[in-house]
Amino acid sequence: MNCSLQKVSLPDKEILYRLLQYSLFEESQTDLNEMNNEALFEYEWFDSYFTDKDREAYFIKSEENKLCGFVMINTYMQKMQHGHSIAEFMIIPQYRRKKLGKSVAFQIFDIYKGNWEVSPSYGSYSAYMFWKNIIEEYTDSEYIYEDGIFIFKSGEQNAGL
Repeated sequence: MNCSLQKVSLPDKEILYRLLQYSLFEESQTDLNEMNNEALFEYEWFDSYFTDKDREAYFIKSEENKLCGFVMINTYMQKMQHGHSIAEFMIIPQYRRKKLGKSVAFQIFDIYKGNWEVSPSYGSYSAYMFWKNIIEEYTDSEYIYEDGIFIFKSGEQNAGL
């Protein structure tokens, strides 16, 4: 399935927030995140995606321009000094298992060349397997998995960590 990435702009902030709530709800099954008294999952860094140059968010759109999910990336690394990290990634359930996630991940890795860290959702075996398969294919198995984080390089320099 083909898709496109559309950078989230300030007027679409609430749409991203609603999508993020679905994702945080889904992750709460394994990461023990709890919603607050207003029935929302808090996300400390959300507003920073609209003010911080080191954070970007994209909507994932189908060929028909339907909203299929989102991806949020930043430059806050745990293992490497500089690079990019997937902060949040969600494909709406009806679009899963159609290779859309793979297409989006490959596009993002190609846009932001260099060091990458990807931490699958804590405690989720399916998230771990999703990212393991994607990163294995993208890097031709040239990655490190350490402390729950996939570490690799994208672009021309993806060999030799």
